[in-house]
Amino acid sequence: MTAFEVLLQSGGFHSGASNTICDVMGVRVGHQNLRGNGRCTGVTAVLPHGGDLYRTPVRAGCAVLNGFGKSAGLVQVEELGEIETPVLLTNTFGVGTCSNALIRRAIAQNSAIGRGQATVNPLVLECNDGKVNDIQQLAVSETDAEAAIAAADNMFEQGTIGAGSGMKTFGFAGGIGSASRLIQVGATEYTLGSLVLSNFGEAGELRVYGDRVPTPDALPEPDTGSIIILLATDAPMESRQLTRLARRSAAALGRLGSYLGHQSGDIALAFSTANQIERGSLEIHPVQSICESRMNTFFKAGVESVEAAILGALWYGTSHEAYDGTRLPTFRDAYQMQTQN
Repeated sequence: MTAFEVLLQSGGFHSGASNTICDVMGVRVGHQNLRGNGRCTGVTAVLPHGGDLYRTPVRAGCAVLNGFGKSAGLVQVEELGEIETPVLLTNTFGVGTCSNALIRRAIAQNSAIGRGQATVNPLVLECNDGKVNDIQQLAVSETDAEAAIAAADNMFEQGTIGAGSGMKTFGFAGGIGSASRLIQVGATEYTLGSLVLSNFGEAGELRVYGDRVPTPDALPEPDTGSIIILLATDAPMESRQLTRLARRSAAALGRLGSYLGHQSGDIALAFSTANQIERGSLEIHPVQSICESRMNTFFKAGVESVEAAILGALWYGTSHEAYDGTRLPTFRDAYQMQTQN
């Protein structure tokens, strides 16, 4: 483990065993990459649990920090406070295709969907990778979405991989990052994990734990990118509490130097794997929730985890050739050069 990777685990909380969102038991992540002929994109799937999410949804909350985005499914999450499909991350023009894949998957598991049963709410979140990927090719297919779900595991790569393949963060290559933090509440230890699809930040404005890291040869450009933030926990929380948790993730963006600029789509989604109840099995749901007076600890751990996840996306990012032949600089090279001088 490098010194910087150790730094990613530092802060006021201990990290979980893998320091990823998969430290929350049951959560799995998978990638599908598309490369070549101008393509540098993909799909990343996040599964809150390994069962049928339509039958056994998880409680969730969301926060639109900056609404310049084309995601699908957020309106129903906000209304009902639950997630009923895997969460797919992809590029802006892949949202419709990934939605279709999730609908077909849900119907294959539940043949009465839309025919006597309620329709399904596919949840797809996006960032624009058009600086690197030739997004006009509409390259993402339903097969790619299915492959990302099939690849889901509790170990996964970070950086410019899957949906993060063509993403840019503060002028550097960097897309998928993840981290986790352990939280003690009384005699019980809970886990809070985060995963980001990072594509935001003005070049030259990045701050790593307060220290500015300039982008080599950066051209002035505004903070017009986007970020998708996923937060998962095994702590029992109701949807309102999860929405509060999601909203606090904006503090991590500010720590790193973002001002959530115009045309930046910044969206946070939080879910809990606790209180899982099969749909329609009970008239009244006996659920538990964290005491409100303990939420500050989760807020703090969430901000710390998201900050580390974004830095992880940068650290593990590698430079892929863009469709116009250019390459983004890598944060690792810039950071190591700065620390050596």
